[in-house]
Amino acid sequence: MNVSPDPAAEWGPFERPLFEDPGARALSRVGVVDVGSNSVRLVVFDGAARSPAYFYNEKIMCALGAGLSETGILNPKGRIRALSALRRFQNLAQGMGLPPLSVVATAAVRDASDGPDFCNDVLRETGLKIWIIDGREEARLSAQGVLLGWPGSYGLVCDIGGSSMELAEIQEGRVGKRVTSSLGPLKLRELPGGRKGRKDHIKQVIHDLKEKMGPQKDRLFLVGGSWRAIARIDMARRGYSLKVLHEYRMTAQSVRDTIKYIDSQDLETLRNACGLSTARMSLVPYAVDVLARLVRTFKPKDIAISSYGIREGLLYEQMPQRLRKRDPLVESCRFAEAKDARMPGFGKTLYNFVLPLFKSSPDTTKRLIKAACLLHDVSWRAHPDYRAEVCFDNAARANLGGLKHSERVFLGLALLHRYRNKREGTPFQDLYELLDEKGRQEAEILGKAMRFGAMLMVSQDGDIGKLKWQPRKRLLSLTLPRDMEPLFGEVAEARLKSLVSTLGAKVTVQVRD
Repeated sequence: MNVSPDPAAEWGPFERPLFEDPGARALSRVGVVDVGSNSVRLVVFDGAARSPAYFYNEKIMCALGAGLSETGILNPKGRIRALSALRRFQNLAQGMGLPPLSVVATAAVRDASDGPDFCNDVLRETGLKIWIIDGREEARLSAQGVLLGWPGSYGLVCDIGGSSMELAEIQEGRVGKRVTSSLGPLKLRELPGGRKGRKDHIKQVIHDLKEKMGPQKDRLFLVGGSWRAIARIDMARRGYSLKVLHEYRMTAQSVRDTIKYIDSQDLETLRNACGLSTARMSLVPYAVDVLARLVRTFKPKDIAISSYGIREGLLYEQMPQRLRKRDPLVESCRFAEAKDARMPGFGKTLYNFVLPLFKSSPDTTKRLIKAACLLHDVSWRAHPDYRAEVCFDNAARANLGGLKHSERVFLGLALLHRYRNKREGTPFQDLYELLDEKGRQEAEILGKAMRFGAMLMVSQDGDIGKLKWQPRKRLLSLTLPRDMEPLFGEVAEARLKSLVSTLGAKVTVQVRD
């Protein structure tokens, strides 16, 4: 007798396909709950299919895994808090009109003897089914979350939770070797022998992990709340100006310096200065010992913080390959243009118009130019006096994947100059230093070119003219079709002159029939 496979198993915790159309541009709103050893978090995704935004994001620190090593069961108080959190999340989801929430649980629930009882309680009281994933699957999903933000990345993904730590190798857009361990801060603080005993234990475990994973000298991607807390402290120590954790970079030396800094500080004072919760700060001393040994053992070329992990990995799991290949930055900007621009579709026309100014630029710059052109008009509702600042802030601090911090500043500066000739006198001047002088100059040229091109915005795909840039002659030529000539009035001419001045060039203007 043939038994039909369970359709839910094919789609994992979602129990349904999220991307029935492989060409999908938009994601229907979907909620994911991660029941971790330390926290229970609800994230509701919305927006661009390839680069979903956080429509809603709430975390409750429950410490389900506290005491698990000694008792073998979930922390009773944490269990009550987690159940209360899941009731709240279920009510929120119903109020938002979401499809059924997808709930996954990691180390604490899978290791505890009463984990199945807890899942049954949750199902009975909330109707939510919890999918328990093992350590290797947790490692794989976390790595896929990193790939959602960094397509084609190479490196080692390290996801630390409360009760476990996972490693996964990523190469050419695929997840390779992966391992799991018990190096979570909640378990480490229950070890006997003080800090020396803990360090000896960490050293041995990471040595064993290294034997299994082999050399991993590319980038180290850090996923998890304890790593983000350490990154916040690193930012504070350095006086770093852009408080965006995703894609924040550290070196091995900066990690060592920050560990010394943490050891020298009063933890409560440090917690307040960095805006960390008491529960999170209490785990930092254990996490820093793991990070110190991890960096010393694997010797990565650099270290990057990823805000994307298991929850994003679950979405990436369902994406067809055609969708995975798209640029998350450009897709997010396309979605924003379609939703908020006055003339959706003009961004492509504007991109083709300004591109001659950057014909020798690398593809890494051209994708930023495309993103800027797609976003050039999405903040039109902001008050004119603050529009330039709103544009910069939205770009520099936005929830966007595929952007280094210097690229965030480039995008922000270009959009600022879309609405304003000068960048001096804004609240963001300390951020400009994250971009080199050449980058600041290119961003200004792009912004002023968009500022002029927007004066010709009458249809989404019409012929608005052509620019020709001859850098050796310092000559910019503008050719306008006859029907565009009436648009080339005083304001448009002034904006063109501003662009020419920034280029240090001369200009010719021709009108063709």
